Parts: sequence; structure tokens; C-alpha cells
Amino acid sequence: MIDSWEPATPGLLRLPSGRLVRGRGLRRPLPPGQEPSFALYLRGRRPPPVRWEARWLRWPDFWLPSDRAAFEKALGEAWERAGAERVEIACGGGYGRTGTALACLAVLDGVPGGEAVAYVREHYAARAVETPWQRRFVGAFP
Repeated sequence: MIDSWEPATPGLLRLPSGRLVRGRGLRRPLPPGQEPSFALYLRGRRPPPVRWEARWLRWPDFWLPSDRAAFEKALGEAWERAGAERVEIACGGGYGRTGTALACLAVLDGVPGGEAVAYVREHYAARAVETPWQRRFVGAFP
């Protein structure tokens, strides 16, 4: 049984395959409504515990993941789980690291690397993927 996000959920990115993934900023309160069943948190420090299953990846603000292999593995898990579960990807603000991860997720879903940043900016947030090195990272992913 698929337990997906409600289509009106704020912060949703619909991937070309139809998978829905919520992006958000952890500095803002948890939005009302459905909770994720799985989350990938991208922060320099471990986030507080949550009621759902979550993975934490060390990723300093405005930079790139500290362990790229771990990032690829965790993102692959998020992509797989988004086919049947409510998946959330979040960082502090919800734009740089989150946008970069969502763009990489779009690549996994079939969007060409050179188009993934534009895809996420159009379908998630215009401010997504904040730095030139984050854009280059997406273009070279995986």
C-alpha cells in the first residue's frame, strides 16, 4: 500500500516518476498535517530526535556532503522509499542543501544532471541550490 503525501502539502517536489518528496527547513516549525515516515536530514550537527525513521548526514551549511558515498547511499534509499512512503529531505533553511539533494534525487529519477537544478527551482523553490559548487555537484551526480 502506498502511503504518500497529500498533494496540497507545502514543500512537495513531484519527480517525473510521480514520486512525491517534501523539502523543508528545520529552523521553521513542523508543518501541520501528515508527518514523514522517513526523513533525510542534512546538517553540520546531529538534529534532535523525531518520531519517524530518519537518517542524518553531516553536511555543513553552504557546502557539500562530508561523505559523498554515504550521501549517495542515503539518497538512493530516500528515492526507493518515496515510491511507497512519505519521504522528507531537510536542512536548516530548506534551500541550499535540501535543494541540492532534491536536484540529485531528480537525477536519480531520470532528469539529466544539467537540467536538474532548473527542474528543482521550477517545481520546488526558486532559491534551491544556493552555491556554484552545489550546482556543479548536481551536474556531476552521481
